[in-house]
Amino acid sequence: MDRPDGRGRTGLHLAATGPHGNPDVTVGQVEVTSDGWHVLRRTTFDYRRRDGRVVREQRETYDRGNGATILLYDPVRRTVLLTRQFRYPAYANGHPDGMLIETAAGLLDDEAPEVAIRRETGEELGVDVGELRHVFDLYMSPGSVTERVHFYVAAYAPADRVAPGGGLAEEGEDIEVLEIPTDDALLMVADGRIVDGKTVILLQWAALTGLL
Repeated sequence: MDRPDGRGRTGLHLAATGPHGNPDVTVGQVEVTSDGWHVLRRTTFDYRRRDGRVVREQRETYDRGNGATILLYDPVRRTVLLTRQFRYPAYANGHPDGMLIETAAGLLDDEAPEVAIRRETGEELGVDVGELRHVFDLYMSPGSVTERVHFYVAAYAPADRVAPGGGLAEEGEDIEVLEIPTDDALLMVADGRIVDGKTVILLQWAALTGLL
């Protein structure tokens, strides 16, 4: 693993080794089983259980980097800006057409979260974001995926939509921009039209805190 992969990374097999904060975990062997755009690793480690027994366990982890997502809301017109795009994994797992409605999001790509989410918002929604509010950082699928997602909200107005959005064609993105009344967006969560986890979390958090 000394040769850079397709994204210029090296030493991928060392990502889960070395000293960690949990004294009950001792990482042994880390194998890279798939090294494409994202990395699949198989890790063997010793774990001290609550009863004191030490057991050897093995886990696979999918490393796609960390990401960021944002809910844009217009407090005057009471709307939110969301995206709709085809998601093959959801389609393969039973979604009727794979067209998911989501908050704008993307991987950090070695940028600070605030920088990355401003870039993604411009590319996907065509919005020049003003003041950002950081909400929390969440592990979305901690049983197998290493990704930690940084969640943000920000207000917008019609004048902030400086470009059409739609994503980057050279990256294969084909994103539809949706401006939805906030009450309708919450109804879409309730009736199953919005099923993306990060989007449900942000909409419900915004409703619970009175932001919407």
